[in-house]
Amino acid sequence: MLYLVGLGLYDEKDISLNGLEAIKSADVVYAEFYTARLFGGDLKSLESLAGVTINILRREEVEEDNLPIKQAENNDVAFLTAGDPLMATTHSDILMEARRNGIKTRVIHASSILSAAPGIAGLQAYKFGKVTTIPRPEQNYFPHSPYHVIGENKKMGLHTLVLLDIQAHRDYYMTANEGLEYLLRVEEERREEIIEEDTLAVVIARAGSPEPLVRADRVDKLTEEDFGGPLHCIMIPGDLHFLEAEGLVVLGNAPEFILEED
Repeated sequence: MLYLVGLGLYDEKDISLNGLEAIKSADVVYAEFYTARLFGGDLKSLESLAGVTINILRREEVEEDNLPIKQAENNDVAFLTAGDPLMATTHSDILMEARRNGIKTRVIHASSILSAAPGIAGLQAYKFGKVTTIPRPEQNYFPHSPYHVIGENKKMGLHTLVLLDIQAHRDYYMTANEGLEYLLRVEEERREEIIEEDTLAVVIARAGSPEPLVRADRVDKLTEEDFGGPLHCIMIPGDLHFLEAEGLVVLGNAPEFILEED
């Protein structure tokens, strides 16, 4: 049996009772934190809660060596991930590979940024288009695809959830400031008027924590603010319903002119 267990968004207490039971019943427990991680707790807290030893896997051990799959051929294995277990493409691949190999599977879902971020900002989840991720710029690597996704969503009046690069092995977690500056840089190169300094944006920090931060304002205002520690994400609103605009003002301290624009 292979259990794919979501840990939720912030700390070890976000795991469901079903998830906790799966961990306790497994012969081997693996976790990966290269796609996301919990910032409200640490590995020892989770091990203490579950009463088990958790083995942290590197990306290559998951994606190349297929350790969870190999171990699940003869053992009950729990594979733990932050957020919901199937939000990362690599985890869906694990599920499919297990099924192809005749390994029984069970997915135990948990809270995800895809539902949490819109909700705590007062935006309606069904009005979101394609999700995109801003990567960390590297030499000769500065893709414009996140900008294009936002533009396509805006054409349809849809909001965009913008995830930000995580490189846990380098202890790098992109900030909302970096993400917005990235989009402004693309705008400067393309001049398509998709992300400008007066564009309305929403920043979410530490979703799932006891006191998450929600801020909505013009891009040029947000780039100057300090949103505290990770994890951050950004949302670029499309057409706002008046209740969404009111939500951004009340929950995100957005400027009240957005109520007049609606």
